[in-house]
Amino acid sequence: MSALQFHTPQGRRIAYHLTPGTGPTVVFLGGLKSDMDGTKALHLDAWCAARGQAFLRFDYSGHGISSGTFEEGCIGDWHQDTLALLDAVVQGPLIVVGSSMGGWQALLLARARPERVAGMVTIAAAPDFTEDGYWANFSDAQKQALETVGHVELPSDYMEPYIVTRRMVQDGRDHLVLRAPLSLPFPVRCLQGTADSAVSTETALRLLDHAECDDMRLTLVRGADHRFSDEACLGLIETAVAEVASMSVPGRH
Repeated sequence: MSALQFHTPQGRRIAYHLTPGTGPTVVFLGGLKSDMDGTKALHLDAWCAARGQAFLRFDYSGHGISSGTFEEGCIGDWHQDTLALLDAVVQGPLIVVGSSMGGWQALLLARARPERVAGMVTIAAAPDFTEDGYWANFSDAQKQALETVGHVELPSDYMEPYIVTRRMVQDGRDHLVLRAPLSLPFPVRCLQGTADSAVSTETALRLLDHAECDDMRLTLVRGADHRFSDEACLGLIETAVAEVASMSVPGRH
């Protein structure tokens, strides 16, 4: 099945797949440099189809088969992509599933469209990572390179090196979610592997402590890494999505 295409108000072309079904629509927000054909996205798509539940997966600009290059993008651009696509192609309440950087995007979505989010599942959520992960750990030489050259290159355990641009870091500061009140007035389930080398358990605990939420739970999975994609982890994701979908009340404040 070929991907559908949507053009944002900013002129970016976003590729997406929308599986019809009953609501609330499950929306998968992928991680940095991932795409909508990743293991978790495809697994959830098939799982939702079997349940008769609507499901949306897509590529941010600069990711997958959407327009642009990764190095041109930033958190704010991908937030704009998410809002524009959801506003245009999905009606009604949402169950948002955010993986890694997609966890940050899920929190931004909840802040921007609180009336639409009925529940949330995060998988190794990485809120504020441009500041707390990149900038906080840059050496003086890397910070200087960011200012003079405009980017630095970071190795990754999971793919080719990341190019971190000055724009990504600066824009990230405009979208931080752990420095101000964060209201999540719906059920939230957070999943985190203890062997994750990209997002620490401390990050998951910080989010749990910071968010204002009456029904928020964190599950730590011993030995699971950042991919969180083996059979057992996929089963945990299914369980979490089913749980929040069964108890969600959209717009509850």
